[in-house]
Formats: sequence, C-alpha cells, structure tokens
Amino acid sequence: MQASQTPIIIKKKSGHGGHHGGAWKVAYADFVTAMMALFIVLWMMSASDQVKKAVGGYFKDPRGSSKLAGTNLAGSGQSLSLSKQDMTQLKAAIENAVRGMANFDKVKNEIEITITPEGLRIEMLEVKDNTFFNSGSDKLNADGKALLVTLAQQLGQLPYKVSIEGHTDSKPYSGRTDYTNWELSADRANAARRLMQESGVRADQVTQVRGFADQAPRVPDNPADPTNRRVSLIVHYLPTSAESDSSPSGLGAVKGAQTENGVH
Repeated sequence: MQASQTPIIIKKKSGHGGHHGGAWKVAYADFVTAMMALFIVLWMMSASDQVKKAVGGYFKDPRGSSKLAGTNLAGSGQSLSLSKQDMTQLKAAIENAVRGMANFDKVKNEIEITITPEGLRIEMLEVKDNTFFNSGSDKLNADGKALLVTLAQQLGQLPYKVSIEGHTDSKPYSGRTDYTNWELSADRANAARRLMQESGVRADQVTQVRGFADQAPRVPDNPADPTNRRVSLIVHYLPTSAESDSSPSGLGAVKGAQTENGVH
C-alpha cells in the first residue's frame, strides 16, 4: 500500500499582469504638455506684435516687470504701464521733431526735455533776449506757436495724458493792480493748451492746467532768473489696469530728479 501524497494545485492567473508603476501617467503628462505648447504656439502665431512682446517679457522676467513690455509709442489707449525705456524713445522722437523746425537754431537753447519720476517734462524756457510769449502777456509769439504746434502734432497721436504748467520769475507783474504773476502763469498755460488742442492734442488728453506763479522756480537760488519764466508740458506715465496713476505732481515733482535732459 502506497503512502498518500498531498496534492499540489497550480493556479494560473488570467487577465492583466501586476502593477505597472505609473509609467503611463508620466507619458500622458508629457503628451498633455506637448499639446499645450502646440496650442500656445498656434495662438502666438496669430497674436498681435504687442501681445508677443508682452509674453516674451514675461518669460524674460516672470517676477512681474514684464508688464512694462509690449508697449509702444503708437499706443492704442489701453491701460498699460510705460517703462523708462519707452519714455526715452518718446523723448528721442520729440527731439527729432523739434530739430526739424525752421527756427530750431534760434530756440534750441530754450527747450529742455527731461525724464522725471512723473513722466516726460518739456520746458519752454525764456531768456533775457528770447521768449515764447510777448513780454508780460499770455500772447504767444511766432516761436512759441511753432514749437507748440510741433509738440501737439507729436503728442496728439499718442495715448499719454498731458498736464500743462505756467511759471514766472519773482519780479512782480507791473501795469495792473488786479493782475499778478498768478494770473499770468495760469493764462500762459491755458494759452498753450488752447493752441495745442487746436493743433492735434485731443480734448480729453489734457488732465490739468496749473499756474504756479514764482512758487516753483527752476533756479531756486536766483528767483529772478529769466529761465524761471517758462511753460512746462508733462507727458505722464500710463497707469496700469490695476492701479491709478500715482505719478507725483505739484511742487515736489517740479523739484524731482531729472535724469536726462536737453535738446542739442
């Protein structure tokens, strides 16, 4: 009699094998990433140059300063911030236009263009023997009209807001008891505004017209200096869509740092 043997049962598994380790998930993620990149490329091919510059600026600086990219001097009035580089380009464009004036050699030393914390400041200075206004009057002479028309033709094509300031020296206004340097500075700024709006600046482009009399001298150490008599045009930085324009204004801005200047 043979000894009983314990039966051995062999079970065969059917269906899929064991766990694959999640390799398919990696492959799927790569596929989705590739498709997203394809769609971005297709979108960029049909986007405007301004959008392309803005996207390029983001990849160059993801921290946020790329919001300054994509702006241009032609502009469209959109709420985009304006970089100092763009202001430098605007300054150069205005200087080139001014150099093309027939009377440029006569007035070149009385025009000063500077980039300040509030924007581009264009100063129409007066000197002892050369002015842009008739003496003691708000009436523009031929030189003043020619310069303001040239500036208006440049600025009227752009989206930037402009404010206009009038300044005098410290010498009291003579000839009338009811008219002072306050009235004269404000009237000269308004005369500049009227001519510029007649010559290309849009009605909604001028945000402020201010008369400072002798309270913001260009040469503080010499309040009677003739160059303290001037009309200033300020081309303001564009505000971002998330914030209002916080550019400084008033007396503090007049004394602000001037980093680039002159028309030569």
